[in-house]
Amino acid sequence: MSTPRDIAHAMQRAVGVFTRRPDMGLHDDAAARASWQHGTRIVAAHASGTRIESDMPVELGGTGDRPSPGWFFRAGIAACTATAITMVAAEQGIALDHLEVEVGSRSDTRGLLGMRDADGAPVDACPASMRVDVVLHAQDVEAERLHAVVQEALRRSPMQGALLGQPPLTVDVATTPARAA
Repeated sequence: MSTPRDIAHAMQRAVGVFTRRPDMGLHDDAAARASWQHGTRIVAAHASGTRIESDMPVELGGTGDRPSPGWFFRAGIAACTATAITMVAAEQGIALDHLEVEVGSRSDTRGLLGMRDADGAPVDACPASMRVDVVLHAQDVEAERLHAVVQEALRRSPMQGALLGQPPLTVDVATTPARAA
């Protein structure tokens, strides 16, 4: 298990490398590959072999026995935020005793269904709002300092950055012939 000191040392080594070679900081992230199974059941896979299954609620044609892709999105934001907080705290010599991050959102399902509002405008499929709740504690560390750690972590979090910065999205589509049954 990594200690705050281990995390801080690893970050210092990375800063040293990227200071000497800034070009090494830019890299392709591990891709996530999602494959349709049946109905609304999807399996996403990582190159390591890790697999996660998603499905939609019964009301939208799924089985409801797996989390939805939207939940995995929120879980990724929560995990990324918690990781960034852990790293910033370690960098500042703060040993956290407790950390929880909960990410919620409010969405209008009509957007996913391609529906239009009363005025004829398409309903947005994206969440109308999102919320991040952080609960943390570190022995003998003032609340103001912990708040500053969270704010710095949010500034550094890649997923928070993607939400706020809206990076360009390129979509390539390839079609394949249907497979014989």
